[in-house]
Amino acid sequence: MTEVLAVAVITVLAVIAPGADFAMVVRNSYLYGRRTGLLGAAGVAAGVLVHVTYTMLGVGLLIASSAFLFTVVKLTGAAYLVYIGVRTFRTRAEVTVDLEHRTGLTPLAALRTGFLTNVLNPKTTLFVVSTFAQVVDPGTPLLQQAGYGLFMSLAHLLWFGVVALFFSHDRMRGLMLRGQRVLNKVIGTALAGLGVSLALAPTH
Repeated sequence: MTEVLAVAVITVLAVIAPGADFAMVVRNSYLYGRRTGLLGAAGVAAGVLVHVTYTMLGVGLLIASSAFLFTVVKLTGAAYLVYIGVRTFRTRAEVTVDLEHRTGLTPLAALRTGFLTNVLNPKTTLFVVSTFAQVVDPGTPLLQQAGYGLFMSLAHLLWFGVVALFFSHDRMRGLMLRGQRVLNKVIGTALAGLGVSLALAPTH
């Protein structure tokens, strides 16, 4: 139950932290409409599954090959959560959303843009790897690990679907961006605290 809660909290905090994926979905839904924004959100969610797939394989191999190496990865992952927490807390710059340079964007291009945004995003890579390193142990069933990955993907789909539906309008987008600094401090504090608690938790 503790593992499930950790995955849920870390995932939600990481998903709602404004970044490149947020800017991309807002921009596309504003310029091209909600449908394009929703396709971008679907692409982002699909991209997460790529990271989940190779992470499940990699963490499984680490557990099987070396308990020491897995512990190192686990502590590194916890340190990364603290790092992004502190970095998010200290962020002063606002997410910039380019609302100019309108060009044609087909449904396939919208889906591909969202997919590549997260497949090529190192932040997503480290988020997935560090989260799995904290919650997976030799006794974690494969189906349970797959469930964690599907939850991560679904969380991205739901959040960015909401962004596409509601934050594409001028007023809602402005409110979101104006509240970004406060949101960053809340998310940063929570992530850093989670990282510290996971680093101090007994290794399975």
